[in-house]
Amino acid sequence: MIASRLHKWLALIIGFQLILWFSSGALMSFLSIDKVQGDHLVDRKTVAAIPKNIALADLNAVLRGAGSDAESATVRVVLGRPVFELATKSGIKLYDGSTGLAVPFVTAAQAKKIADTAWIGIGHPTSTTERIATESTEYRGVLPAWRVAFADADHTRVFVTDTGRIAAVRTGTWRLYDFFWGLHIMDWSNHENFNTWWLLAFALGGLTLGLAGTVLLLMRWPFRRKRASSGGAPARANT
Repeated sequence: MIASRLHKWLALIIGFQLILWFSSGALMSFLSIDKVQGDHLVDRKTVAAIPKNIALADLNAVLRGAGSDAESATVRVVLGRPVFELATKSGIKLYDGSTGLAVPFVTAAQAKKIADTAWIGIGHPTSTTERIATESTEYRGVLPAWRVAFADADHTRVFVTDTGRIAAVRTGTWRLYDFFWGLHIMDWSNHENFNTWWLLAFALGGLTLGLAGTVLLLMRWPFRRKRASSGGAPARANT
């Protein structure tokens, strides 16, 4: 029987991946996305207000000083002081919000302080800072950036950009989630491409497996057996 053979071989070929799909999907559904993103350890949502006792410099003067390639401007508070963050054609530039003078990007010490200030977890573990210039499975955000590693139980890593923004928070829970996500989409190296031929082939195989199983179920349904058995032998004539 074609349906039976097809169902058997497909079950042998893609059965293990089906188990991975179901188990990884169940795990990812079980984990809270806020915990995966580390929101219970690092506060990235609170926006610091500009201190009332600080007068801002003339933004138009800052824009003129930046040249004609300025595209947009944002006023932010970095480590307690206002900063003009200008997006230009040549990249991001920072200017002191009170003086209007250009300021350098955040240093390793400043990045560590930014991460420490945003920490809301239990205790205040020590941290180390490392410069990151290339992307990895753990971080694919704005580069270069500072990686602040906390010595907490969840092995938290906070990524701070040169402009002082917290771009990402990585924890042990996130790494577990990301590992199973890579298994789920069948991208075992980068964990981000869900348009691979592997995934398409196994998805179509799983669909065919289900259809073949449905055909077998209908062919072997009890009412079909009952009908076949009742009509299989001729009735005996009375003499």
